[in-house]
This record gives sequence, structure tokens and C-alpha cells, in this order.
Amino acid sequence: MALIMAFCTLIFNVLCLPLHLIKALGMFEIYKRVFPICLYRCSIIYNNKMHDKKKELFRSLPEFNRHGKQLTILEIGCGTGTNFQFYPPGCKVICTDPNPHFKKYLKSSMEGNDHITFDRFVVASGEDMGAIESESVDVVVCTLVLCSVNNIPKTLQETRRMLRPGGGFFFMEHVVGEPSTWTYFFQHVLQPPWYYFGDGCEIVRDTWKPLEAAGFSDLKLKHVEAPLMFLIKPHIIGYAVK
Repeated sequence: MALIMAFCTLIFNVLCLPLHLIKALGMFEIYKRVFPICLYRCSIIYNNKMHDKKKELFRSLPEFNRHGKQLTILEIGCGTGTNFQFYPPGCKVICTDPNPHFKKYLKSSMEGNDHITFDRFVVASGEDMGAIESESVDVVVCTLVLCSVNNIPKTLQETRRMLRPGGGFFFMEHVVGEPSTWTYFFQHVLQPPWYYFGDGCEIVRDTWKPLEAAGFSDLKLKHVEAPLMFLIKPHIIGYAVK
């Protein structure tokens, strides 16, 4: 099975040679202008299918409100703002994303979610959010983002830096499937084209491992099968406490 998987992956890598070349020449940046449009449409479908799981996950957000003050949430890779509807009334939201072209979609999402206060939009990668002060937020939210950051441990390190003591890190991520399953097989075979379609997304990451090693004082993590296409059906959902 492993040999067949490696051979098929090689074939798709060869088929993706034009895309590899486009990226090497720096022309892939053009897609970053188009990607927000694609993600906006996909996010609507994802939210509809994962609505109950998101609602359950974010139900605990108010518990991290320190001393009754305004809850401050920072969202890494906010995208089009599809999580805003799940945030508790009165909270303040700081948005970060490495793609500046999401900003106009955020404006639309904020207008449709006037129960929260928009603080600012920061163009930054998950690995380098120096514009955000240390221990300045109550909650960090990250959904479908750790699949595309360049360095998961560094992103989690930045998360812990920004969180106040006792703050919470909420996550919902698709992950690699169980070995010896067809999901695992096709995730690896189709990873080359998926990387470009998803603007750097990798569907073969065992994201729970760096989360377990990140040094949080408490970690509530569970593996679930999401009601989605088989390539992104395996998910991890939960939260960690600094």
C-alpha cells in the first residue's frame, strides 16, 4: 500500500509541475486575490455542516471573561469572519490573517454581527504576531488554520505569548486520517494539488501532536468525524488553557 501511495503521489506531483513553477516564480500571489472569494463560498457550506459543533465548542468562551471585564478574543487566520456569529455578545475581536484581501469580507461579516465589537485587523502570519502585546487577550481562536501555517509549534508559542495567564485557546482543525485507511491514502496522493487549491493547506498533518507538546496547563481535545467530504472528515476539536 505504501509503495502504491508513493507512486500515485509522485504522479500528481508531476502533474502539478506547472503549479510548482508558478509558485517558484512568485506568480502564485495572484491566486491570493481570488482565494477569499473561494473561501467565502466554502465557509458558508462548512458553517452549515459544522454549526452544532461550533456552537458547542464556543459555548465555553464566556468562562474566560476575566473579572467581568470585556472579553477580548483574537482570531488567527480569521478569513471571512465565519466564526463571529458564535462569539458572545459584548466581546471585542482582534482579527489577524496573512492575506490582506480578506479585509473587505471582514467588514461585511462585522456589519452582520453587531453583537460584537471589532477592534482591528492585523496582517500577520501565525508564526509572527509581534503587533499583538504579550498576555493581552483572554481567548485565541484558530479554526482551519493550523493546516496551512508554516510552523505549528511556533504558532502555538505565539498563541501562548499573547494569552493572559489562564486564557483559552480554541481550535477546530481537519487532520490526517488513520493509517491504512483509504482516507489516509487519498490525503497523501491528492496533497500536491490540494496544497494549491487551499492556498497552502496540508491535509496530512497530525496537528494534535504539537498541541499536546505545546506546554498548555490543560488540554481538552477530541477526535471527531465531521459531516464533510472524506478528505477533510477527520477533525480535532477542543480548547487549551495557558
